[in-house]
Amino acid sequence: MSTTATILVVDDDRAVRSALDINLSKAGFSVRLAENGEQAITLLYEAPADVVLTDLKMPGMTGLELLGEVRQRWPGTQVVLMTGHGTVERAVEAMRLGAHDFIIKPVSRAELVAILERALREKSLRERVEHLEAAATERFGFEHLVGSTPAMTELYEQVAAVADSDALVLLTGPTGTGKELLAHAIHYKSQRRSARLVQVNCGALPSGLLESELFGHERGAFTGAIRQHKGKFEQADGGTLLLDEIGEMPLETQVKLLRILESGEFQRVGGAQNIKVDVRVVAATNRDLRGEVQAGRFRKDLFYRLDVFRIEVPSLSERRDDIPLLVDHFIQRHAETHNKPARQATEAALAPLLTHNWPGNVRELQHVVERAVILSNGPTIERFRLTEPVEKETGQSNELVPDGQTIQDVLREREREMVVAALRLEKGVQARAARRLGVSRANLNYRIQKLGLVVKDIVYE
Repeated sequence: MSTTATILVVDDDRAVRSALDINLSKAGFSVRLAENGEQAITLLYEAPADVVLTDLKMPGMTGLELLGEVRQRWPGTQVVLMTGHGTVERAVEAMRLGAHDFIIKPVSRAELVAILERALREKSLRERVEHLEAAATERFGFEHLVGSTPAMTELYEQVAAVADSDALVLLTGPTGTGKELLAHAIHYKSQRRSARLVQVNCGALPSGLLESELFGHERGAFTGAIRQHKGKFEQADGGTLLLDEIGEMPLETQVKLLRILESGEFQRVGGAQNIKVDVRVVAATNRDLRGEVQAGRFRKDLFYRLDVFRIEVPSLSERRDDIPLLVDHFIQRHAETHNKPARQATEAALAPLLTHNWPGNVRELQHVVERAVILSNGPTIERFRLTEPVEKETGQSNELVPDGQTIQDVLREREREMVVAALRLEKGVQARAARRLGVSRANLNYRIQKLGLVVKDIVYE
């Protein structure tokens, strides 16, 4: 039984709630309390529980009604029903609706703990099956890699060679080249494929929040930490953790990352207990980490620890011969997704794609093809609309920064221009604007808040 499993106790009797809180806490569970079904729903929206232990007969929402809501909204959460007036008919109805078990009060602590442990084991088994099914759906991820140029052939050989080991992998290359897809391929070709692949964007969160996201935190570790939280390393135990945008990680977090890479142990934020995990790390970056080390923004010892097996992902301009293959692949995918008749592109439509600069690489090409598929009315695409680059062309200047401004001022203003331009081009749709900028949606949202921008004001200016 996991010592951090969360049990949500729902009972309108205060004495019963208190007794269950004491006994389950002593048994090693993390316990949350609700006095009715409506409050339980609110708490579940704040943070899901592993098991809901609920009374059957309560004012307002009954236990069976709560069971139905939980099964619909949180299918991974187990539900155990309690009642002081048990009947066979009620037990059968509860099990039919998806309850894990149905128990009659009063119940001994030993019996209750045994029931909850069985519920948790069933939950764990179900999650494992789901991960296996996800792995099968992905078909190990390898077949989603498209290209036949020498650069891609070499990349396939590297992925095949390293996937079945536990070696750290460092994926480098420009934004939009498919580093995340390669990480999936490595995971689903490895012996860890039945466990989880967990991702975290190191550039999407401030330092303090990133540490909590990676390593978790204990209750009361900081303002707002109202309960214990498992971080990404614990979530990925037995599987793979993708550290995307590793070059954006703050120096103070790099120190803690180095420790876990070397020892396999860490402490949650605000905790004192060493937690050991078995995680294979794949890191990805579009930065020159050697240059970042020389500039003092990245730790040398961490760089050498990560640089065990580096795979350099080529830009689209380095594999132009793959463009027709990629276009065909994206046409088939998006035609199915959007239920469109498009099946191929004419040579005239392909011609400008072969000479375009593609600053956004494969991701940009995919968006161009998807737009053409959506606009298509027949089986053949006659024209692709190429997007204008977000960056403005600027001439060379000997002036480092304008008078009276610091480099932070200039960078902030440039960042603001790029974010505003992307939001305008995408009519305020943040997911598309984020893809255009080569960042995650969470990262874009963070930048919007940091810059004090109001999206609707930008769109309608």
